[in-house]
Amino acid sequence: MLLNGKPVDLDHLRILGLTNYGHFTSMRVDAGRVRGLALHLDRLTRDCRALFGAELDQHEVRSYVRQVVGSAESTVARVTVFDPDLDLGYPASASRPQVLVTTRAVSSVPPPPLVLTTRCYERDVPAVKHLGLFATMFHRRQAQLAGFDDVLFVDREGFLSEGATWNVGLIEGDEIVWPQAPVLPGITMALIRQVRAGLERRVDVSELDRYTAAFTTNAAVGVRAVTAIDTIRWSDMTPLVEQIRKDYSAIPGEPL
Repeated sequence: MLLNGKPVDLDHLRILGLTNYGHFTSMRVDAGRVRGLALHLDRLTRDCRALFGAELDQHEVRSYVRQVVGSAESTVARVTVFDPDLDLGYPASASRPQVLVTTRAVSSVPPPPLVLTTRCYERDVPAVKHLGLFATMFHRRQAQLAGFDDVLFVDREGFLSEGATWNVGLIEGDEIVWPQAPVLPGITMALIRQVRAGLERRVDVSELDRYTAAFTTNAAVGVRAVTAIDTIRWSDMTPLVEQIRKDYSAIPGEPL
């Protein structure tokens, strides 16, 4: 863990716990390469402007990630951008964002398909990958306590949006359908849309039975099959979902 490429003074981290104001991106690093690295860096740059009105040096960010990752074969690196000097009473003063890089292990075992339940929730500032994870983690926890693996959000009109930390895709025939809604635009979803045609439309939760499969996408896991959403159930052996996973895995990583 490094802050601006240097050992972290724990006092600098205090503001993260007290205000939770900032943004981040998480990227999987395999042998020094990242799928969609340019997209991750562009996200950090865009969100830094939105939250701090400041520019972020992408070359510095890459060097910080390289320092922390080192020679690890596979890991998930998280880049968190925040201002340690933010004033809780006057957040407009936040203008000197710093870069914190942390890592976590990558599971060597492919994750099983997901069983999901839906909950009504709409993210604050959905276009920004911000640090405000309380509500998403609360709903994920409630879903797991009810016996599900995770939660899929719908808006107040009953249209699907996204999961707690992932995007969702549905299969209709041989077509990918991405829910049209205010969501965090995921990097993995963006990469899949570059290599495989699909469409975007509003998806009513009451019409899920028209789809033949579903899957989730995020940078740490990639593509993960879904076998149930509430009372709708699908096979975990859908050929198209498996092909989407292979298409994503074939995308070359960009060197750090």
